[in-house]
Amino acid sequence: MYIDLNIPTPVIATPTPAQSKKSKGKAPQQRDQNVVSFSPAQLTAIEARLDVLEHLGYTVFALNQTVLKKIDAKTHVNTLNPLIERLRWRANITLLKRLTIVLDEESEKGFGLTNGNLSIISPYDLIALQPTTVTTFSQACLSHTVPSNLTAHIISLPLTLPRLPFNLKHTMVRTAIKNGAVFEIPYVGALGGDIDPALGNVGGGESGASVKRNWWAAAREVVRVTKGKGIIVTSGVTNVADLRAPRDVGNLLTMLDLPQNLAHDASTKTPQSLVKRAQTRKTYRAVLSEPKIVIPKAIVNAGNSADVGSQDSVPPLQTSAAEAPKTEPSTPAVEEAADFAPPAPPEEQSDFQGGGRKRPREEDSGSRGADSSPPKATNLKKKKKKYQM
Repeated sequence: MYIDLNIPTPVIATPTPAQSKKSKGKAPQQRDQNVVSFSPAQLTAIEARLDVLEHLGYTVFALNQTVLKKIDAKTHVNTLNPLIERLRWRANITLLKRLTIVLDEESEKGFGLTNGNLSIISPYDLIALQPTTVTTFSQACLSHTVPSNLTAHIISLPLTLPRLPFNLKHTMVRTAIKNGAVFEIPYVGALGGDIDPALGNVGGGESGASVKRNWWAAAREVVRVTKGKGIIVTSGVTNVADLRAPRDVGNLLTMLDLPQNLAHDASTKTPQSLVKRAQTRKTYRAVLSEPKIVIPKAIVNAGNSADVGSQDSVPPLQTSAAEAPKTEPSTPAVEEAADFAPPAPPEEQSDFQGGGRKRPREEDSGSRGADSSPPKATNLKKKKKKYQM
C-alpha cells in the first residue's frame, strides 16, 4: 500500500462580510462552507492527478489545504469538505484531509492551534506545520508535537530555498520524532516542477536548476540529521507530468544516502503508522480506552452445563473414610537404620552438669589400644637430671 499525503488544492478566495456594529465584540463564527466554489477546470485538474496516482499504485491520498501565518476563526473556511463531495467516487481509494500552516515571523506569537479553534481543526485528519524561522521551528518540534487534540503530525521544511533559515539541531529533531512527528520531503523540488502557489514566496522565488540544487542540498541535510528515521516522501506537485511511481521515488531517495529499506518505508510503513497515530488526536492525550472482553451469557451457560455433565460421567477417584481399610503405616527404613546404629555410650547423659558447664571426662587407661604410645614420663625425668647437674 503506497501513500501520498500531499496533493495541493487550489486556493479559493472567499469574500469577507463586513462586520456590523451590533455584532462587534461577539465571538467569531465559522464561515459557511457553501460559499466555496470550484471551477470546472480546477475540478478536472484534481481528478486527473488522482487518476494518475491511482494508476501508479497509490491507494491513500491526502488533499492539502494551505493556510498562511495562522488560523483565523473569522476568515478560515474548510475547502476540503465541499471538494471531496464533488469528486468522483473511486473504489479501494481513501481520501484524507490535511491542513498545512506556513509559519513566519508573524506566527511566532501564535498560529491558531488553540482550544478555541478546536472546532475548526477537528474535521482535518492531518495537521502539518511549515516553519520558516528559528523560533517557529523550535515551537513546532518541542511544543506542538506533544500528544493532544492539537498535535501537529507533519513538519514540512522549505527545501527549495537557497538556504534553510535555521539549523537542524539533533535535540529538536529527536524530540519531534520521539513524540511521533515525521519530517516531509516532497520530491517536486528534485524535478524542478511547479510548487504549490499557496506557499507564495515561502517555497522560493527561484526556478529551474537553482531549485534542484537547493533541494538536493537541503534534503541531504534532513536525511543526515534524522538518520533516515521519521521521514515520509510526498509529491506536492500541481502538474500531472511531475508525478512519479513509488519505485522511482524510492530510487530517488537512495541517492540521498538513504538505505533502500528506509526509502521504501518512506512511502509505505511510515505514513501508514502516521495515519493511525493521527486518529488518536481525537482522544485525551492520545490515550485509548482499555478494552474489555464481553462473553455472551449463552456461551457461559453452555460451558457450565458441559462441565457439570463431565463431572457426572467420571467416577470418583477417592473413597469415603468408612470404606477405606485401616492400615498402620510401616516404617521399614527407620527400623533397619535403628538396627545398624551403634549403642550410645552411658556417659553421654551425664556429660553436662548443672549450670551449663561440662564435666571433664576421665580417661580410662584400659580403653587405649595396644598400639597406642605410653605417656612420655621418661623425658620429664631426663630434663630434671640435667637441671640438677
